[in-house]
Amino acid sequence: MSYTTHNLLLADDDTDDCLFFREALEELPVSSSLKTVYDGEELMKLLSKSYENLPDALFLDLNMPKKSGFECLEEIKLINELKNLPIIIFSTSMDMDIVDTLYNNGAHYYLRKPGDFSKLKKVINDVLIILSTNNFSQPSRDKFILQS
Repeated sequence: MSYTTHNLLLADDDTDDCLFFREALEELPVSSSLKTVYDGEELMKLLSKSYENLPDALFLDLNMPKKSGFECLEEIKLINELKNLPIIIFSTSMDMDIVDTLYNNGAHYYLRKPGDFSKLKKVINDVLIILSTNNFSQPSRDKFILQS
């Protein structure tokens, strides 16, 4: 049996949310590694450092210091080596105008940060299942929001 290790990157300035995410990921029955960055500038420096060592998916918070998630998404989509990186927006907001903009700007999925630990585990697991199919393309708009 073959095991895949999911190399994930979380960009979020909220250390409590990062810890919550890490703990949920560790409780899932999958092999994974998680790197965390805390602002948009740090994210873009990390991504541009080595295009050969990109994460399997980026969980991107929208409201970060130095460079917002919106700015990072736009910048990522303009860089040829990064434009296919799977990006899951990970935010507390559920403003549908913002969700539509993110979809139109090329994010792969939108995930509202759940307050409940079991719901967080479920949605992270759902993303990992999608990643495992090797078909991580942007879905139709009606499937863009992952429900927790």
